[in-house]
Amino acid sequence: MSPPREQPLVSVITPVYNTEKYLGECIESVLAQTYSNWEYVISDNGSSDRSLEIARSYAAGDSRIRVQEHDVHLGVLQNWNRSLREMSPESSFCKIVHADDWLFPECLEKMVALAEEHPSVGVVGSYRLEESRVTLDGLPPHVKVIPGRELARATLLRRPYPYLFGAPTQTMFRADLVRERDPFYDEAHLQSDVGACLDVLGESDFGFVHQVLTFTRRHNETVTSSVRRQGTYYPAQLWLHLEYGPIYLTPEEYERRIAVWLGYYAWFLFRYSPRLRDPVFRDYHREALGMLQEKIEAGQVGRGLVAQVRRMLDRSRAPGES
Repeated sequence: MSPPREQPLVSVITPVYNTEKYLGECIESVLAQTYSNWEYVISDNGSSDRSLEIARSYAAGDSRIRVQEHDVHLGVLQNWNRSLREMSPESSFCKIVHADDWLFPECLEKMVALAEEHPSVGVVGSYRLEESRVTLDGLPPHVKVIPGRELARATLLRRPYPYLFGAPTQTMFRADLVRERDPFYDEAHLQSDVGACLDVLGESDFGFVHQVLTFTRRHNETVTSSVRRQGTYYPAQLWLHLEYGPIYLTPEEYERRIAVWLGYYAWFLFRYSPRLRDPVFRDYHREALGMLQEKIEAGQVGRGLVAQVRRMLDRSRAPGES
């Protein structure tokens, strides 16, 4: 590695809200990085537990750690955006690590090295350890850089590449790409972390380090767990396709994927129809369906269904063709 003074500055950012149980482990993982030239911004979102006290104690021992204290509590996505605005204007790269996650020691070193080797890369990912299971795998080992638009298409079409983004802890961005977008995360929609990646890939490439560099915790308090309980995943996927499908897909691909995800969503609502008695569940999906009705035309759905059926028939006949 280059001497610290020659290394690009990396802003590591942790939005914090009542995570005293995990915060110390998260901070320790940043302190253990083999890469030296970083600043660590810990942005407290009005915590009522010992999170702020823990952050202050670490900041007192390392001048690279900066604690931002906020009395006004914001929603999750608003808090992420506020935290990003607090990074140094001198930073070359931006690395979020959620307070209940942590980084392996070589995370910053490996990600920065790949981005420095390939200047076209705007976002870097890697394998992650998701509790006890390695995920975000499946990319051939020789593939280190994927053209941005190619990966964006693959993310929407689910082929030929596997899903590679994960949560914000798994990705590192060039800081100028983050600064150009304010807010960086669309505050009106879940899956906006994926949306941010798709947006950046419109003008940059994706780099991947074939090494486990991040750890993600799964527990009942996480946003992901809430998404699974409430079924918000399906409207969020439809939003991603409505927002980015016209940019990256052909008109036929776009309509076909909209029809497919509407089918998934309809099946979910049928399967969990007893939960519609819950007013929170019912009101969320009533609002989501109203939004989709405004944005999706019946003709698009019809053409998409026809295209999907034709594609399925073509694929079923392909193995027997000479």
